[in-house]
Formats: sequence, C-alpha cells, structure tokens
Amino acid sequence: MSDTFVVVGGDAAGMSAASKAKREDPELEVIVFERGEWVSYAACGMPYYVKGEIEHLDDLVAVTPEEFRDERDIDLRTGHEVVDIDPEAGNVTVEGDGETFEQPYDHLLVATGASAIEPPFDGLDLDGVFTIHDMDEADAIDDYVADHSTGSAAIVGGGYVGIEMAEALSARGFDVDLYEMLPHVLQPFGDSVAEVVEDHLREQGVHLHLDTAVSGFDGGGRIERVVLEDGSRPADIAIAGVGVAPATGLAADAGVELGETGAISTNEYGRTNYENVYAAGDCAEARHVVTGESVHVPLALTANRAGRAIGQTVAGDPEPVGETAGTAIVKAFDLGAARTGIVDEVRAREAGFDPVSVSISASSRAHYYPGGGELTVTLVADRATERLLGGTVVGREGAKRIDTVATALTAGMTVSELRNADLAYAPPFSPVWDPVLTAAKVLGGKLDRA
Repeated sequence: MSDTFVVVGGDAAGMSAASKAKREDPELEVIVFERGEWVSYAACGMPYYVKGEIEHLDDLVAVTPEEFRDERDIDLRTGHEVVDIDPEAGNVTVEGDGETFEQPYDHLLVATGASAIEPPFDGLDLDGVFTIHDMDEADAIDDYVADHSTGSAAIVGGGYVGIEMAEALSARGFDVDLYEMLPHVLQPFGDSVAEVVEDHLREQGVHLHLDTAVSGFDGGGRIERVVLEDGSRPADIAIAGVGVAPATGLAADAGVELGETGAISTNEYGRTNYENVYAAGDCAEARHVVTGESVHVPLALTANRAGRAIGQTVAGDPEPVGETAGTAIVKAFDLGAARTGIVDEVRAREAGFDPVSVSISASSRAHYYPGGGELTVTLVADRATERLLGGTVVGREGAKRIDTVATALTAGMTVSELRNADLAYAPPFSPVWDPVLTAAKVLGGKLDRA
C-alpha cells in the first residue's frame, strides 16, 4: 500500500508540495484539505483586481481545483477544514460536507498561511471597513467600490498592501488618505527609498499622515470617519493593511514548536519537531541567507520554493527548502521600490556586522537615450569582510535590478566581486556602468578608505 501525504492548506506552499510529490511519485496518495473554495491563487494580484487592471477574479487563479483533481490526480477537498492534528497517532480531524472524520497520514504538511492582523480598533465591523488577504475580501472590496465609487478612502498602514491599495482606490475615483504610525512608509526599505516614494505619493494626490496613529472607525452602521488621537477625518471606505501574522494555532495546539518569530520552527528540509510533519509558506520560518537566523518572511517565492522542496522530500528525494534574502518589490503608482537582504544598519549590527552603506543616483539608461529615469541605489556591506549585506533600488523604471543584488547575496559575494560582475550594456537598457555597479564601485571606494 502506498503512503498518504496530507496537506493542510491549498495555496502556494500546499499546492506546490502536492503537485511536486505526486509528479515524483505517482503512486503516492496526496490529499489536500482547504477550508475555503479558492486554491492556488495570486494574492499579490488582488490590489490590481480592485484597481480594475485585472478584469476577472478568476484570472488570479494559476491552477483550478478541477485541474488539480483531473489532470494531476490530487485528492483536493475544498470546503474542508482540519480542526485537529494528532502527531502521535498520525491523523488529522477534518470538518466538511456536514461531517467530522479522521484522516490518517504518513506525511503531513502544515501550509496554513497567514492572516491579516486586525488591530484593536473600534468599528472594524462597520460596513465599508476591510482587510485584504484573501480572494473573498478582494471581491467584497470591489463590490463595495462599485456601489460607492466616490468619496474618501482611508488606508491604514504604509506597507506593501497600503501603498498598492492607495493606488487602486485612487484609480477608482477616491480621494485617498494614507495613515502610518511610523515616521515613514515602507519602513523595512529604509529612509532613502521611503522619502522618494512619499514625494511621489504626494504628487499623485495621496494625503500622507505620517507619525499618525489611528484609534478606530466610526459611523452609523457604515463607516463615516477615521478616529485619530487628536480628532477624526471623513472616510467612505477603509482598508486596514497593518500586516499579517502566521496562522499557527492548529500546529501549536498539536505540539508543533514555534520559533522566536512566532512562526513554525523548521529545519533545512522543512521538518518540524515531528519527523513526518512539515511546515512551509507564510506560517513557517525560513533561514536568512545573510545572517543564518530564522526569520518570518511571508513572500510568494519563499512559499512556492519551500513547498516544492518538501514535495520532493516526501516523494523520497530529500531537497532543502532553501534560504531567503527577503527580496521584495512594490509598485507605487509610477515608481518601483525594491529591497533585499539587510538594509537597516541597526539590524546589521545586532547580527554581528559592522555596516557601511552608500546611496547613489544614476540614470536607468544611457544619458542620451530617451525614456530613462533616475534610479536611487543603496548598498550595505560589512566593513571587515567587505561582504555584501543588502540593498535597495527605487525609481520609475529598473527597480527589478534588485535581483542582481539578491543574486550576489545568495552567492555570498563581496562588494569587489559585485563591482566586477559582467552585466549587460546597451543604451536602451543601461548606462555602460549599470547603476548597481556604480553603487558597488562607490561603496568599494568607501571601504578602501575605511
């Protein structure tokens, strides 16, 4: 009799693991329990659906449930929620289709993802107040916007979701106020990125309220105001985008160990403290490529890669889940902002490094070629070893250059090695010295003088 691989959660990590395991071992019985109806969907695309650039919500689905069942031979059961895990007995308790039953497993993957943080605000239950972390929420926001297509929109939180939803609701005709309790938006990207983005947001008509804490929302059944510490402002719709938390309750109740980040602790193969129980995706920790520390990085590629590796391991060919540099990019109207590795010097010192950084501005194309724009590149390195620690890129085009920096981090390159990288040049794409190389050259000179 073949082994049974049970997966809890049907999005990036879960379906990547299920697909890879079944592909590598067609005799393996693969069962996926997903409590909702959507699987394998692109959560990162939801703001663009609300904006109207993506016509149908279904367009965000990479593989349909029917394709998983009929073409990949995966026993996918939507509308089924795993409510208990018994690692000692090797089974899970499932509720679905009006019944409760136990499902034995030989291998189990916990891929329960993360949930939107709901701040302790009054008025979160008012009509017109939303978080945005799953497809049903995106659909509900789109429907609400269609019925209330003018007025004021309040965005609470200046992270990825806040910036993207500010753009989306502005495009739908709302006057947008963005509230951030910290001094800058996109705080993990550093001040050099945040200040460029903030100036651009203001140019686009977004009203920024930095260093401003929101207390809640008020209205007669439907939102009418955002309540602040020193008053209130009108709002006809509000998006609370203050971050996500790993969904670990199910695993923790079963005795699966959590790490210091609050996410599930795993080894290099995604195993938990139980040999045959794995965790991956937004509910699990990953290892940082620069520090070697366990971190919680809820990003799509991290989830897909880890799920795929676990699927291969379960099928009998062990594959490490890989490390993360925390590489991320966000679109802010006409700007792209990107980061990778460690860019905060305080965090770098806490990790045992002596950070040195530079920021440079350069054209994204040859200066004489039309259509280019200014890019600001920041690089951070360790003074003693000259090892590259991280970087950011921000500008109207070319922010995807962050991938060059991320590759250098993964390879453990020094600043000199990055400076000597043979990057492509043609006037429509880059100056002779690519902005990343220019930043490495300047940083190398600073290190030489240190």
